[in-house]
Amino acid sequence: MSNSRGRGLQANALSTFDTVVMAVAGSAPAYSLAATTAVLVGAVGLASPAALLYCAIPMLGIALAFSYLSRIDVNAGASYSWVGRTLHPFLGFMSGWALVISATIFMVAGSLPAGSMTLALFDDNLADNTALSTVVGAAWFVLMLLVVLGGARLTVRAQLVMSGIELTVLALFAVLALFHTGNARTFEWSWLGFSHFDGTAGFASGALIAAFYYWGWDVTSNLSEETRDSRRTTGLAGLIGVGIVFLLFEVFTIAANVILSAQQIEDNDANVLSVLGEEIWPGWGGKLLIVSVMLSTIATLETTLIQVTRSLFAMGRDRTMPSALGRVHRRWNTPWVAIVVVGAVALGMFIASNALGSVGDILADAISAIGLQIAVYYGLAGLAVVVAYRKMLLKSASNFILGGLWPLFGALFMFWIFFESLGQLSTTAIAIGIGGLAVGLIPMLWYWRQGSDYYRPARLDATRTVAADYVPTGATLPDSPVHEGLSTDF
Repeated sequence: MSNSRGRGLQANALSTFDTVVMAVAGSAPAYSLAATTAVLVGAVGLASPAALLYCAIPMLGIALAFSYLSRIDVNAGASYSWVGRTLHPFLGFMSGWALVISATIFMVAGSLPAGSMTLALFDDNLADNTALSTVVGAAWFVLMLLVVLGGARLTVRAQLVMSGIELTVLALFAVLALFHTGNARTFEWSWLGFSHFDGTAGFASGALIAAFYYWGWDVTSNLSEETRDSRRTTGLAGLIGVGIVFLLFEVFTIAANVILSAQQIEDNDANVLSVLGEEIWPGWGGKLLIVSVMLSTIATLETTLIQVTRSLFAMGRDRTMPSALGRVHRRWNTPWVAIVVVGAVALGMFIASNALGSVGDILADAISAIGLQIAVYYGLAGLAVVVAYRKMLLKSASNFILGGLWPLFGALFMFWIFFESLGQLSTTAIAIGIGGLAVGLIPMLWYWRQGSDYYRPARLDATRTVAADYVPTGATLPDSPVHEGLSTDF
């Protein structure tokens, strides 16, 4: 499994449609609704739809930031590269590290529900067995690990099947929910307003959880070196993905408010969607939505694996982490060392997680911790685009609003919910969230002392960017710069 130095990932493997599918799968609509609705309702009650609505607006700003930045720097590290070349390499590294840590924690937060949902198909009582859920979830995780190892094309084929079934089931139940007659409550427009929040701190804690719902669409940017016409495609796919999952989140959160009682939501903390399905379509509904959640969870494990392994690949290539992480498999063109390392660490965490309690307890703390880390790297990307495009923002209204004002608002919002929610979170969630980020200081300072070129970056400036397509390994176009996987903007 050796590789030649500088060998790149598999170029032009994904189409625009493939990338949109990956963006939606990354946000995992069914999984997010099943695993997070009880946590969100516990934090903000009936204001759940409002939290998702008001987090969607700044989240679109961050998606715009990713879109604009991906036009001028094609890099599997995404925000790790962009932030490092605009704000500061230290901030860039911490941006990449925040993604790596949040994704690694998610391996546990995602695999446990995958296991419990699979068991729930056979026996509801088995689903509450944390040890058995861990074993089955770990088996799904290993399967997805092998799929990701097999290359971008295999990955997207598996994704098309899983996400296709998931979205079909969700669309069916979205329609059925509209005609459901047995209501616990009558719909109120106030659910989309601010009146149900417990002050600004309550709103911030709700928005932090809502950020976790949306998280994952940015996998498109981590796949940029493997996407056709990636300068245009990756950002567009991210924006479309955020739009699609926003609609699904709102429909199902409002349906949960209308159809389920607060007690039903609380009693089924990691399984709200199947209870909702049973209410909408007694007999079959619960099982169908369990299948949807199971597929969604497995699908998002796959996209999360892509995010963390592509980020580590970029770090290994830049020698800000062990250079072995930058090795690419000769046959499959995947960063096999990074994939093996992530798999080993995650499996170790699965075993450790059994000491933390029930599936619901693990999910609640993990979701909040991941929310803190997401806020960091999304916020930094929002600032990075303003710096990269600073000389072009006043050249047109669209540049000013879409490339400057909206991403800046998104960034400030992310930093605000980060600090505002600290007072609301459990000690465990803060320890995992902040502690995970702090660990990154060790490799950052070590490789900075070792003299990695990443810490002497070519500044990212949109006015000096040359429109150049990504050039795959071994291919040279006339008059084109070849960096074999590195950014191609200078």
